[in-house]
Amino acid sequence: MDSMVMGLLEKPHAVCIPYPAQGHISPMLKLAKLLHFKGFHITFVNTEFNRKRLLKSRGANSLDGLSSFRFETIPDGLPPADTDTTQHIAALCDSLNKHGLAPFKDLLSKLNHTSSSRVPPVTCIVSDGVTSFTAEAAEELGIPVVLFWTTSACGFMGYVQYRNLINRGFSPLKDVSYLTSGYLDTIIDWIPGMRDIRLKDLPSFIRTTDPDDIMVNFLVGEVERAQKASAIILNTFQELESDVVNALSSILPPVYPIGPLQLLLHQIDNTDLKMIGSNLWKEESECLQWLDSKEPNSVVYVNFGSITVITPDQLVEFAWGLANSNQTFLWVIRPDLVTSESAIVPPEFMSETEGRGLLASWCPQEQVLGHPSIGGFLTHSGWNSTIESICGSVPMICWPFFAEQQTNCWFCCTQWGIGMEMDSDVKRDEVESLVRELMVGEKGKEMKKRAMEWKKMSENATASSDGSSYINLEKMIYQALSPKHYLQST
Repeated sequence: MDSMVMGLLEKPHAVCIPYPAQGHISPMLKLAKLLHFKGFHITFVNTEFNRKRLLKSRGANSLDGLSSFRFETIPDGLPPADTDTTQHIAALCDSLNKHGLAPFKDLLSKLNHTSSSRVPPVTCIVSDGVTSFTAEAAEELGIPVVLFWTTSACGFMGYVQYRNLINRGFSPLKDVSYLTSGYLDTIIDWIPGMRDIRLKDLPSFIRTTDPDDIMVNFLVGEVERAQKASAIILNTFQELESDVVNALSSILPPVYPIGPLQLLLHQIDNTDLKMIGSNLWKEESECLQWLDSKEPNSVVYVNFGSITVITPDQLVEFAWGLANSNQTFLWVIRPDLVTSESAIVPPEFMSETEGRGLLASWCPQEQVLGHPSIGGFLTHSGWNSTIESICGSVPMICWPFFAEQQTNCWFCCTQWGIGMEMDSDVKRDEVESLVRELMVGEKGKEMKKRAMEWKKMSENATASSDGSSYINLEKMIYQALSPKHYLQST
């Protein structure tokens, strides 16, 4: 055996596989960079569909990687498509669940053929919580698998309770009238750490009349498979969601809150790693220069994430609500934000807001929310957006779209004191009044103060040596991922 192969055997090798959507790829890449810094060889697995999108958005060399941080691909099992849009969530979940394991095992076999792959043997798998088909491959190889649920702890708890909600008769709904009859306001008082949450505040897939609903059954299955994991990790911090984290820890494998990942990553000064990105749309960094010209806390940032779609009428209501608020704004409008047609705002809106509004198709959100000119965030309450907002001490107007966004919204508004909920039936008058309250009202000032307190706690949680998330990351690596002698001391 040559000396190079002998050297490869000394290094731990983590295969990181996110669920193939923007909100899952970004946090998994952050985690992969942290593991690389801790001494792991990294193989990061994209689908073929997203590989094409990444090359288009970031450039032809963007997936070249490093000698010890490499990119591989597997098919997603769906028919080929050449669109620059988010794939259908239910179809993608179903396809990966049915067709993902075989190509993933083939990839692991290729990587483990060390003499030809020239990479260390795979020693662990870090898998998205909803690509847990990987656990079977890990079991066959006799290596640990850690599941990274990219939700909040409270959102994850919502999914954990799906089986109980079904068994107790809350789902499926008896008929569609239950969606509008007030039934969804039913208080659920038995979920640990989430006392008095309403049915409507739990992850939205449960609002189905179909006992064979693809997403409900898929998520019930993923939660059940989570029991087999070596550990579960969450991009949150103990102090933010302590009651829920403690409750999860009592019923699941070891649960490690290791966030906010972005704050841990900021402590690493590695130019090569910083060049590796994950944005599936091309980012318009010019918006940062525009923000530089604005006063502190003067701009409301509007972005509904990578999956939310709205109707043409909703686009118009948001537009005129922003215009009538007389506040300065940065509004991200994805090309596929509006259902069935191009996302075009009324020309009168453009003339009305000239000089105090900027529209972009995508932006470097983490940097935007960390910019001093941002004073508030109108958001869909996705977890990445929420945790990035907390890191930037930015209060929020919450307009959740689907999944666990409703749960994040409930916690922001009722538990953490950093959000105001907007009605799902969006109207320009409510947009106007909430934006004004957020930016210049007393409630907005109270939320800003609370957001600053949470930001300080997030910084303490990720502080070297004694922060709860810093310690949890170290514990997770040593206890769940790899023998101690593999790892460099830090």
